Amino acid sequence: MAEIFTTAFWAEYGGILAEGLLDTLIMVAASTALAYLFGLPMGVICVLTQPHGIRPHRPVNAVLGWIINIGRSFPFAILMVALFPVTKLIMGTRLGLRGAILPLVVAAAPFVARMVETSLSEVDAGAVEAALSMGASPLQIVWKVYLPEAMPSLILGGSITLIAIIGYTAIAGMVGAGGLGDLAIRYGHQRNVPSVMWVTVLILIVIVQVVQSVFSRLSVRIDKRLK
Repeated sequence: MAEIFTTAFWAEYGGILAEGLLDTLIMVAASTALAYLFGLPMGVICVLTQPHGIRPHRPVNAVLGWIINIGRSFPFAILMVALFPVTKLIMGTRLGLRGAILPLVVAAAPFVARMVETSLSEVDAGAVEAALSMGASPLQIVWKVYLPEAMPSLILGGSITLIAIIGYTAIAGMVGAGGLGDLAIRYGHQRNVPSVMWVTVLILIVIVQVVQSVFSRLSVRIDKRLK
């Protein structure tokens, strides 16, 4: 462990650690953006089509809820392996950065959808009713009432999503997706260089702490109830 503080260690492994960190950040950024691209509308539709929603529709709500629950029930390692043929077909490879994006999105989108649904469900019903009484359309209510009022909760949910995806990328590294998880397995276990594994763990801890701190402060800053 002490060798991580030596110049020789960083001269030998600094380059691959930097590359692994960059790969992890790319995977997290791309998969989070795409997960919200699909998960946010799913969560919004779930809220709108609830029995007490502004556009109740039981079949749509039930089917969408069923899809989300199935997506959230798969352990990521199993999901990634199960999606190998689909990933190969769509992305052209099941390995590396490109091979990791699809399973990360499939795993994270249902998670995002449920968190968005929970956040929007906490919005004061009086604000929604007031908007309806003024003739606002469902789209206007979503953009001008639901999302702004739920923004602090959505931001905190975003931090949880990012942290979960960071954990997923570490698991993805076990099956050749690259990133810090891949380094931890290849060097820490297969090549018996535990110092590399511990450095990857420390880097992931720092990333998680930064994400949590930044998003928590941002949520507090925009929360109207705290002003």
